[in-house]
Parts: sequence; C-alpha cells; structure tokens
Amino acid sequence: MLREKLVFGPVRSRRLGSSLGINLLPENGKVCNFDCVYCECGWNRDGRDDSRLPLPSELRSELERVLIECRKSGTPIDSITFSGDGEPTLNPHFPEMIDITIELRDKYFPDSVVSVLSNATMIGREEIRRALMKVDNPILKLDASSDRLAALINQPYPGYSVRAVVEALKEFKGDFILQTMFLKGPGYDSLSEENLSGWMDIVRELKPREIMVYTIDRPVPADGLEKYSVERMTAAVDPLIKEGFKIQIKG
Repeated sequence: MLREKLVFGPVRSRRLGSSLGINLLPENGKVCNFDCVYCECGWNRDGRDDSRLPLPSELRSELERVLIECRKSGTPIDSITFSGDGEPTLNPHFPEMIDITIELRDKYFPDSVVSVLSNATMIGREEIRRALMKVDNPILKLDASSDRLAALINQPYPGYSVRAVVEALKEFKGDFILQTMFLKGPGYDSLSEENLSGWMDIVRELKPREIMVYTIDRPVPADGLEKYSVERMTAAVDPLIKEGFKIQIKG
C-alpha cells in the first residue's frame, strides 16, 4: 500500500493533471479517522509503525526545494495537492501548512492551483473550514447518504454523522468540490436506489460547484469489491447532469 514522503511527485492524477503531492501525515505510517474499504493506503491497523507528523518548518523547506527543482527542469505542476497517507486535516498545523503552501505557490508556480483531498470530518472546526476556504480546490468527500452505508464503506470514527457533515458543508455556500466513490461490495452498493436517491438529494441541497464521481482504480485492502464502468456511473448521475450540475466522472 502507498506510503508517501512529505512532498512527492509530481504524479499524473486522473482528476487533477500533473499533481505535486503533500503528505502531512507519517511517511511510514497512516493516520485517519476513516478506515475505508477501498483505501489505497491500506487498513489503519497496518500503518501504525510511524506516528510522527511533519512540522510547518519541514514543509516550507521541502516544498520550496521541490518547487525550485521543478521550475528549473521545466516540470509542469497543475495542482499542489494535499493527500497522502490518511486525512490531512488531522495534522494540528494544517491551517499554517495551507498558508505556507499558498505563499510558495504564488512565488514559484502562480498558475497552479492548491487542492485538498479531505474526508470532510473536521470541517465543523472553524479554523479547518477557514483554511479549506483559502484553497482553490477544497475537494470534500461524501461517499454515502446514510450513516448505515457510511459505516460499511468508510468505517468512520465513533459519532460520525452524514447529516452533521452536510450541515457543515453548507458553510461553503457551494464553493467546493464534492467527491464521491461509487463501488459495490458485500452488503452494500453505492448505486442502490436507497443510497443514490439520498445522495442526489444531498447534492441538490448543497449545490457544489463541481462533483467528482469515481470508482476503484488501485489495489484495495478489502475483498469482494467491484468497480463501476464510466457508462454505468454516467447513467446513474444523469438526472443531475440534466439539472445542470458539473460532474467529472472517472473510471
């Protein structure tokens, strides 16, 4: 399973182009309050060998070094992307890390965007929400329309509530990207009528500026998972497309 350095890439992202990654989590471990069945970083229990989180000074030094190298070599960077081995907003210095990244982006690659891939669990905290509102692409996850299905797919921390996340997402007033994984596994199906209709109602409620729908693309820790074709996912979200929602669909 993936284990990333503090700054890694650029890598080719199916959603973000040439993406320079930032991992605010341990280089040889994993820290997350989800334990998703499809996580390319593996199970949380398999990532406990390293729990050290990087500091802002380390990010500044390493990110500036890599940005200078990329500029000198002519390596394109479409997005500087917070992803890594778990949930980036769990780093206690997350807001400062965002400020540092925006500052260095503006200095070395002003035409690139700053993106954050987050499970949206921490956006109830004002300092996290304000930091996410500073970036070009706050890409916030909502895989399930019910707590029951979220428990099966995301295996979240105790007390997780889909409705609480939806209410916090309303604070963005639509200026965010909603990210949703569609898949099928033992006892659950993202495209079941129960989940899909509820998910579309949430989309209509939140009115995100863009939606990223995707399916399994890399090795996963759980057995018995099935991916969906682009055609099947497109058909599933067609009502929203017809309503004018901008939806990016990746297989």
